[in-house]
Amino acid sequence: MTAPPATPTLGRRLLCLIYEALLLAAVILTAGGLATALAQIAGITPPRILTQAIVVIVCAGYYAIQWQRRGQTLPMKTWRIRLESASGDRLTLLQVLLRMALATLGYLAAGVSILWVLVDRDRQFLHDRLAGTRLVNVAETD
Repeated sequence: MTAPPATPTLGRRLLCLIYEALLLAAVILTAGGLATALAQIAGITPPRILTQAIVVIVCAGYYAIQWQRRGQTLPMKTWRIRLESASGDRLTLLQVLLRMALATLGYLAAGVSILWVLVDRDRQFLHDRLAGTRLVNVAETD
């Protein structure tokens, strides 16, 4: 029986999270700018609700596509981290959506989802534990 892949250190995951935030800021600015322009062209006032909805959809779509397809976003690939189901399989759309929702709530709740690493037996985030997912190191050959 093969042992499961090692879990990335908390430091690597936090550095990856910072990179994710920078990349996500660019996605938000681009989507927000395009959505605002579309709202103005269409004559929708105020454009804020439409812009916010489009930004949320674009951000969720970005993560859903990347996590389901490869299990990695660009920052995760850079830091050699992959997201997979707890059993090691590819993620389902339900797992991806659940992870996104739980991660958002966990970050907003004073980072409780990240702090969970300190007590989790496998050193996983709380949102990963609840969504049935895990972060693993990517081998040199992957």
